[in-house]
Amino acid sequence: MEPKTSSDSARSLHVIRDEASGFGAHVRRITYRSDVNGITDWALLERPADSATTRWIVNLHGHGATGDQLYTRPDIRDDWLPMFRELGVGILALNLRGNAWMGPAAAADLRAMLRWLREQHHAHQLIFVGGSMGGTSCLAYAGLEPTCVAGMVAMCPATDVADYHGWCTRHTDYHPVIVEIRDAIELAYGGTPESSPATYAGHRAILQADQFQMPLAIIHGDDDGTIPVGQSRALVHAMGDAPNLHYKELPGGDHNAPLSYCREGLTWVLDRLEKSE
Repeated sequence: MEPKTSSDSARSLHVIRDEASGFGAHVRRITYRSDVNGITDWALLERPADSATTRWIVNLHGHGATGDQLYTRPDIRDDWLPMFRELGVGILALNLRGNAWMGPAAAADLRAMLRWLREQHHAHQLIFVGGSMGGTSCLAYAGLEPTCVAGMVAMCPATDVADYHGWCTRHTDYHPVIVEIRDAIELAYGGTPESSPATYAGHRAILQADQFQMPLAIIHGDDDGTIPVGQSRALVHAMGDAPNLHYKELPGGDHNAPLSYCREGLTWVLDRLEKSE
């Protein structure tokens, strides 16, 4: 029997359309209406090549991208997508309110989507993969719903969205995207960490370190100027010598450097899952 999660109490997804995506015959675009505030959003779904598998990759995109990043960004499309397909797993790539940084509304939408995925497509082993905002969101959701996440690869993530918001505030002169990120976090969480501490609390992965019992691979460059490597180091320190953690730090690596190591992280996660079966 699959473990019960709080996702099981989420409302069913209100699917509006299931249609061709333009990314091949096997990729569908699922348009749905959120129960949170009625907005319309979408995800791309690619059924597994192995019809018997219950294993799915859940891909969360980075800031400034959309749910089709896996199929449109050349480096990710050419590296990650063939790897996922080689595994014969299903693939779910979510738009999830755009630059939402796994705020409460995005988390609620994801709960509903994953319940629908389990019910309609028998997806019972979910491996989360994402970089930057995507990696941050993977960790935040795993802290909220640890039994829903079978394994995870988080590349260049912020592990404490409240602390990272503060870093962005102090570094607004670094690059315009830092200002965009700070403002997007405030919009998603209804204010700053100081004005809305309770809203941020459950989404700060660093505070949920003891919840991460699933195989977890974290990869970060030590010269990352967008999300500082200290974010990953803090979570690694909090998890101590946890046997389920694989951490790789890339000397001289910038913000994009970890994306080339997705295969290494995913291979490690899958190996750990297979050993536990």
